[in-house]
Amino acid sequence: MNSLETDLDRARDLDAAELADAIESIGFECTRCGGCCTGYAPDEPGGAPAGAGSSDEDATGCHEAEREPHTATVFPGEVREVAAAAEDRFGEAYDWRDVARPMPFGLSEGDDGEPAGETFEWALATDDCGDCTFYEETDGRGACAVHDSRPLICQTYPFSVALDGTSQPMGEAVDESGVVRAHECEGLGRDISREDAEALAAALKERAVRELEEAIGVRDGYDPAATDRAAGDAVVFDSEGPKEVDGTPVDGD
Repeated sequence: MNSLETDLDRARDLDAAELADAIESIGFECTRCGGCCTGYAPDEPGGAPAGAGSSDEDATGCHEAEREPHTATVFPGEVREVAAAAEDRFGEAYDWRDVARPMPFGLSEGDDGEPAGETFEWALATDDCGDCTFYEETDGRGACAVHDSRPLICQTYPFSVALDGTSQPMGEAVDESGVVRAHECEGLGRDISREDAEALAAALKERAVRELEEAIGVRDGYDPAATDRAAGDAVVFDSEGPKEVDGTPVDGD
């Protein structure tokens, strides 16, 4: 296995034109189905949203009572960008917890019902149905309330780059070309313009670089004693250091 630094060099050296070629060969067009923005049925990890295509809702207003919440990694800087975009869109202040929550994988539930333990990523906040809090739907067509400031993982889904230290969306790849992997999405296999493929490729390269820079920052700044010093039950270790669930630094303001 390569070191994170070696893979970071590889990510920085990725040829965006070759990534665009790969994306073109696989093909993609967003159908605005909402599958990558919403909670999903427990037996369909990474697949279609629970109840997709159905107008039936349970008493909570969700399509299914049993749903796994949407999880999309968001970098610390992106949390601030999304908060600013949401404030501009809706005319009200958004704080850290309005945008992000601790990535749940590896966490447990504390006595107070709040997450407990350590995690190493932030995930976009979700609503009571497990959908991204910024997901909007009109007449069955999905949209993002902060589209122009959406995180890189949202910009690049359903694609990923296969390097050690880069993240893969939930679910196995269903197609690949070179280092590009494609994950479950009904928009795969559709024609894509060269311009759109190049834009997607540029974002995919940027994401690969950012993921590895984040991983190195987390590794270098990890402080195992921070959990004991935290005011709450859970600590998120990101590239800026250990944080409380509200985004404030452990032992900080």
